[in-house]
Amino acid sequence: MPHEIDTEAEFARVPDGFERLWTPHRMAYIEADKPDHDDDDACPFCAAQAKDDEEALIVHRGRTCFVILNLFPYNPGHLLICPNRHIPSYLDLTDEETAEFTELTKQSVRALTAASAPHGFNLGMNQGEVAGAGVAAHLHQHVVPRWGGDSNFLPIVAQTKALPVLLADTRSRLADAWPHNGD
Repeated sequence: MPHEIDTEAEFARVPDGFERLWTPHRMAYIEADKPDHDDDDACPFCAAQAKDDEEALIVHRGRTCFVILNLFPYNPGHLLICPNRHIPSYLDLTDEETAEFTELTKQSVRALTAASAPHGFNLGMNQGEVAGAGVAAHLHQHVVPRWGGDSNFLPIVAQTKALPVLLADTRSRLADAWPHNGD
């Protein structure tokens, strides 16, 4: 007579061929109350503007927009271009903001190239929560440096990213490599 699994405890011990990488510290983030970013006071991008650049991880401040490191980067040097104003949509940008938003995207690519020589870039925006925007109420564009072979099994199977550089060190390198007027 074949062995039957009749309890949940026995079933849990049946090998399935997968290794497990346990990250219980992530549960604090998953279970935490998420702030309502519709309010300027709760918006991390608005709050960052009131801090000094190193504390906020701001790499560059323009007249109408700024560049900040992503606190949850896909890769080292993952930048976000944000307007100073708390607006949700690309269509809400003024012509002056649109021009600087675009120029800061180009400067971000130049600075990342000078600081860390990536092989390519992902550039893009997620407009609205349903599109994947983590902070849907404050427009931001991602500039993600990419290198050949930068993907491995960790993000795929464990939703974990191994980052070899601290955010503060990355911010310093990018601020030093930021294009200056006339460069």
